[in-house]
Amino acid sequence: MGRWRAATNFVARIIAAKSRSIPQNPLHKIHIFSSLASVPPRIQFLNFRSFSAAPATYPQYVDDFEYNNNLHKLDDDEEIGKIPVKAYFLCTSIDLKRMQAENSADVLPSSSRSPNHIALRFFNLLSQNSARGFGEKTNSCSYMVVFQYGSTVLFNVEDDDVEYYLQIVRRYASGLLREMKKDDYAVKEKPLLVEDMQGGADHIVLKKLDTDSIRIIGSVLGQSIALDYFVSQVDGMVEEFAGINREMEKTGTFTMDRKKLFQLVGKANSNIADVILKVGIFERSEIAWRDAKYAQILEYLREEYEVSQRFGNLNFKLKFVEHNIHFLQEVLQNRKSDLLEWCIIVLLAVENVVCIYEIVRDSTAIPM
Repeated sequence: MGRWRAATNFVARIIAAKSRSIPQNPLHKIHIFSSLASVPPRIQFLNFRSFSAAPATYPQYVDDFEYNNNLHKLDDDEEIGKIPVKAYFLCTSIDLKRMQAENSADVLPSSSRSPNHIALRFFNLLSQNSARGFGEKTNSCSYMVVFQYGSTVLFNVEDDDVEYYLQIVRRYASGLLREMKKDDYAVKEKPLLVEDMQGGADHIVLKKLDTDSIRIIGSVLGQSIALDYFVSQVDGMVEEFAGINREMEKTGTFTMDRKKLFQLVGKANSNIADVILKVGIFERSEIAWRDAKYAQILEYLREEYEVSQRFGNLNFKLKFVEHNIHFLQEVLQNRKSDLLEWCIIVLLAVENVVCIYEIVRDSTAIPM
């Protein structure tokens, strides 16, 4: 026992002496930890972390980054699925029969018996910047819906390409306007949409934009842009009659010839006839009649563009014009009656003068 105790004490003294001979470097520990930190994670087989109740910050940053990226991707997808729609009213009449005959290769077949429009599909006519996600197999197509009363609606056409399509329509148009009316809209495609359609600000969301949807949307936008034109025409007539009424208020009379009044009568009647007969505000859509989802799109767009309310306002203004026309016609008729009465009075006076002259002449001609 004494030998083992002496040997143990000797070994302990040697270890203590060696430890005192090693210089104490304060950066030694930092160097060790830094070298450990630089070891790749794949070789740290037992790299345990102390448990903490506080959430780790690194995963949070990762989630925020992924979340922002997902939002960015959603925004990009939503923008790609946005299809521009442009409506124009550029004339008062379009020869659809001749247009259909000369562009038969591009005309889409219609299921309606007597349509007032034709739909055309064009390939490879878009500029390089206008390729969009338009349906599944129509990413290089543009559509144009042309109406007999003068409206044209373009789908998936960029601003730089609009004039090309309008030039096609002008070849068959009559009564071109000096300043055409224009309106913009948009359609967004979302195949995973639960409903058949969903409304938005200046756009409508559909599962897929097919040719029937194009016809329905084009019909409402065409009617809306045509109503803008007819409302502007009727507003001009209302302003003209308002000026006549102000003149009558000041002078007690008005200066309008019968021809001008008849021109206003014809203009008012032609406007109301075009709105009812040509534009077809009250005509039903056979596409909407066959399928409820198209009927829903039609009703939503008619409500969105307030087609019925605007036609009611137009009809009210036309009644005001009609009332003024009837009043002025009666005034002109009274003027004509007064003129005829004065003519009769003058003729009677001339006849009396002639009779008196003959009596005097006969009396002087009797011999003495």
